[in-house]
Amino acid sequence: MGSAMRNDAKRISAYSLSYEELEESLVRMGREKWRVAQVWQWLYGGKADGWDDMANLPKDLRVDLADAMDALDGTARYVETAQEGGGTAKLLLQMHDGELVETVVIPSRARRTVCVSSQVGCAFGCAFCASGMGGVKRDLESGEIVAQVMRAMQAEGARPNNIVFMGMGEPFANYDNALRAARIMNDNRGLGIGARRITFSTCGVVPGIKRLAGEGTQFELSVSLHAPSQELREKIMPVARRWGLDELMGACRAYTAETNRIITFEYTLIEGFNDGAEHARMLIGLLKGLKCRVNLIPLNPVEEFEGKAPAEAVCEEFLKTVERAGINATLRRSKGRGVDASCGQLRRRRITRQP
Repeated sequence: MGSAMRNDAKRISAYSLSYEELEESLVRMGREKWRVAQVWQWLYGGKADGWDDMANLPKDLRVDLADAMDALDGTARYVETAQEGGGTAKLLLQMHDGELVETVVIPSRARRTVCVSSQVGCAFGCAFCASGMGGVKRDLESGEIVAQVMRAMQAEGARPNNIVFMGMGEPFANYDNALRAARIMNDNRGLGIGARRITFSTCGVVPGIKRLAGEGTQFELSVSLHAPSQELREKIMPVARRWGLDELMGACRAYTAETNRIITFEYTLIEGFNDGAEHARMLIGLLKGLKCRVNLIPLNPVEEFEGKAPAEAVCEEFLKTVERAGINATLRRSKGRGVDASCGQLRRRRITRQP
């Protein structure tokens, strides 16, 4: 696992520590090992804002913990709840150095999904994603990723069922911290979120796909495809010039062969660009024989991108064409247009408003 130390003052983030590492820290303080269960319960119960809230811990232990590490990373600076789409909420969180990141809570009838960010901004610059329009500021530490889930729990008053690394940033560009955060969230002594309910979403960083295939975990993989040819993909996703479509699909096929797990491909439908019958046929050919599912997503509007979402009938026809080929596909209806749902929009709006 990657380092659990903070980059600024070298303070340990409690949310960056595994259960065993927290236990080691307590032992170094001269405390009994059994205290770790108490601290862990407070950290992941969602009811503590800091060490002083942990009422059943001795005061001197709380003081020692406060001196040694940070209890929480990221405070909810701004919360907005959508008035449409079933109550989707987006949180703008301020980290220890003042940087802002977004976390989204997406409720449905059966589950509650928290979408976390892995970086402040993004370096990959996909044309329709606001996250990359200001570049990347820094990686998020593992504790800052875990803290997003805890703040979402506190804001919504409910534990999440699913975690998706689909917020700001590219998780495979911050691989070690993202994986450490996922393992901590998966620990059944804390949040206990099943591995199959934690999804890494990549824009096509091939080395990360290969690394995840060899981890021996059951975490899910989602690949942002968005175009069925190299030529089209390069026009909207600069990452395609680094790892071409052939190389990407080769890595995906190797991943399914190694893990026997399904890959989810995200495909944003853009009017007149990738939404035609010929594009659907190209997509079918690209995915032929691959263990996968496809999420079709009508474009969320972004001011800096001129593209539009296709008409609903066009989206439905694209879906039917893919399904007729025997590919498991769904058409996602936006649940967050009222909260600037496209990645990075809320943060970008706040930053541009600051004097």
